[in-house]
Amino acid sequence: MKISLFIVDDHYMVIEGIRSLLQNEEGIEWMGHATNAASCLAFLRMQKPDVIFMDVNLPDMSGTELCKQVKVLYPQILILGLSTFNQQSVVRNMMDNGASGYVIKNATKEELLTALHTVMAGRSFISREAAAMLRNTDEEVPVISRREKEILVLISDGLKNSEIAEKLFISVFTVNTHRKSLLAKFKVNNTAGLLKQAIKYDLL
Repeated sequence: MKISLFIVDDHYMVIEGIRSLLQNEEGIEWMGHATNAASCLAFLRMQKPDVIFMDVNLPDMSGTELCKQVKVLYPQILILGLSTFNQQSVVRNMMDNGASGYVIKNATKEELLTALHTVMAGRSFISREAAAMLRNTDEEVPVISRREKEILVLISDGLKNSEIAEKLFISVFTVNTHRKSLLAKFKVNNTAGLLKQAIKYDLL
């Protein structure tokens, strides 16, 4: 019996990369992809794949929240978290919200196939890199507010404080306050350091 597979990721190259690795494999049925949570939920109202590869960062909803919603609505669907980074809290959050496993986007074809067959057999799968990160409990992830996340994204887009203030309908003083808070939380002194840490923690 074939494993029907669906992928949710907002990066076309990731979708194409995984599709090219798996679409011609015996026992795998490629059902398609979605680039955001809304499209995924719309697809699931019509068709039910066996397994979803789900990116942890989506444009309209976090992967952890989408995972939670899908498992409530369709508990039979198995979900494998998918990320560029094997960051500890992200792995834990996906698993806590119902994911059956977690793979890193640089996984080989063999690792992807192992992950699929493992979760189909009713067991959990965590990639070697992610498992190593879970064992490292020393690193604490900065907790940021929704507004700080919005500002962080706009900073990464290269916007100045005045432009961010205009876009979010808040004062420049408020933007500056949030920016200082972000620098403090990430323990950095400048924007370059802030963005480097944000990417490391899979927040961008």
